[in-house]
Amino acid sequence: MARYIRHACGFCALLLAALLVNATRVQVVQSGEYDGNPANRRATIARYQQPRGDILVGGRPVTGSVDTGEQLRYERTYTDGPLYAPVTGFASQTYGTAFLEHAEDGVLAGTDPMLAPLPLWNDVTRGRTPGGDVVTTLHRRAQEAAYRGLAGRKGAVAAVEPATGRILALVTSPSYDPSELSGNNEAVASAWARLNDDPEKPMLNRAVRQTYPPGSTFKVVTAAAALDAGVVTDLDARTDSPDPYRLPGTTTRLTNEADGCTDASVRDAFEWSCNTVFAKLGVEVGVRDMAATAQAFGFNDDGLRIPFSVSPSTFDTHVDRAQLALSSIGQYNTRATPLQMAMVAAAVADGGRLRPPYLVERTTRRGGETIAGSGARPGRQVMRPATAARLKELMAGVVREGTGTRAAIPGLLVGGKTGTAQHGVGNSGVPYAWFVSWAQAEDAPEPQVAVAVVVEDASADRGEISGGGDAAPIAKEVMRAVLGV
Repeated sequence: MARYIRHACGFCALLLAALLVNATRVQVVQSGEYDGNPANRRATIARYQQPRGDILVGGRPVTGSVDTGEQLRYERTYTDGPLYAPVTGFASQTYGTAFLEHAEDGVLAGTDPMLAPLPLWNDVTRGRTPGGDVVTTLHRRAQEAAYRGLAGRKGAVAAVEPATGRILALVTSPSYDPSELSGNNEAVASAWARLNDDPEKPMLNRAVRQTYPPGSTFKVVTAAAALDAGVVTDLDARTDSPDPYRLPGTTTRLTNEADGCTDASVRDAFEWSCNTVFAKLGVEVGVRDMAATAQAFGFNDDGLRIPFSVSPSTFDTHVDRAQLALSSIGQYNTRATPLQMAMVAAAVADGGRLRPPYLVERTTRRGGETIAGSGARPGRQVMRPATAARLKELMAGVVREGTGTRAAIPGLLVGGKTGTAQHGVGNSGVPYAWFVSWAQAEDAPEPQVAVAVVVEDASADRGEISGGGDAAPIAKEVMRAVLGV
């Protein structure tokens, strides 16, 4: 009898060992496979069992969470959703996340290890850490001024603080309300289909994900290249620039919208945006130096993140002399995001030093304790300080007495550059209206804001759209908002 009992005990021990081995296999070896199985909803259910952390602007949340009482308990809500959509993106139970909601998902969802004071204890207890908050660099009044200025017209605004790279405004129009995508019902699916099928593309972040021909605003880059290369030494000397200018190696003649561009000085050509002068300057500078200057400003950089990715602005480095002439006035294959052109203006404003732009000031635990600092990174010198000083002088002249007078603000020093970019087959499209600028209070040692505005209103009459007329007033209001005047 004792022998049978021993056999039974041994068999039970063997079964117990087998159960432990199988449990180990399931819990450890195959846990990743089970966790990633689409049929396993436990992770999804757990994700929405607590409120999501918030995104803050000016110390106040522009996001929230609402308790639905359903299995996926908490849904995302947005305050002034269309105003902040290019920054927040959406957090959808059906379609995932975008922009800051995606880039900072670990903090907002509470899964970032930095949020947990005792992460090993949480692993043992399967407890969830409350979601943290993301504090943005946005200036609330500047964001509102930009959105109000676009007034529903297709376009975008980007504003940065030159001395730091902090993004003060990031607006795109038309926009949408991310709250429409938060849940998982039929209304969410319907909103997703409607927004994606809309020909106006309200979900397109035009400030950072759309590139445009920058037109004459690119003449800031061309002027910087010419000054740094020594092609231009005297801003007031007359240039040997015919009007019209025959593109090298072709019979195509480039003309100007303004009068008096024949042999105009660089100062006059910049103030009145003479294409012929700057096309010829670009050819004289050459492809190598033009490309090097453009790339120093940030063109052809496919690694920019703020923290979400920014579409690369481009300057074609494989062009003939005629194509280089057009590239040097912001046409041909030259393309830029509004954020990139705000960076160009900021580099001029900051003595030729470019600070990489960033959108997150810090991330915090739910109680406000900081867990990570800002996304600020070291800047780089993109042109000589003397060149930047002369460009500031040229840009101030544009606003004082050139094409950008509508951006002037009494009591402030304002510099700018207008642009009217052609596009479409045979330049048949309605031109894009551009304006890039910076502003400085009289008692300030340096400019405090740099702005880029693009308006692509397809309903506008071709003869009425211009950087000075359409875009400059928007930039003016954003600068006033930042400087409080």
